[in-house]
Amino acid sequence: MLSTKKEKKKLIEPGASQNRINEGTQIKGDITSTGYFRIDGRIEGNVTTPAKVVVGKTGVIEGSLRCENADVEGSIKGLVEISDTLTLRSSAVIDGDITIGKLAVEPGATMNVNCVMITDASSKSEVGQKKRSPKKKREMTPSAVT
Repeated sequence: MLSTKKEKKKLIEPGASQNRINEGTQIKGDITSTGYFRIDGRIEGNVTTPAKVVVGKTGVIEGSLRCENADVEGSIKGLVEISDTLTLRSSAVIDGDITIGKLAVEPGATMNVNCVMITDASSKSEVGQKKRSPKKKREMTPSAVT
């Protein structure tokens, strides 16, 4: 019976674990994880995970963010690379360069960015295959909103 419990622990997917950086916490340095992140504190460094990252209203990242999906209510200053969807809530402030698959922006969000959107439908259909076609890029230029 004891061995069964150990086997179950081994079966947990790396992306199933959750990490939380609470309000009032400040971290200086790089963070790498295989799990989901919720950031309500401040990070001065790079955050890398193949899972989702949520930056709460009090959350701040000064550095790079690399992940699959991101939902931002707080602020990010630096390089952002999101392989799937970046969602900016109305309180979000983002400043830097972003590379994304999809973008969702609520009214009120502040963006001061250079944005590159990558569409890669052919490689999504070839998951597991070694050879992939080159990614197509669409560049978005900043425009003034009145």
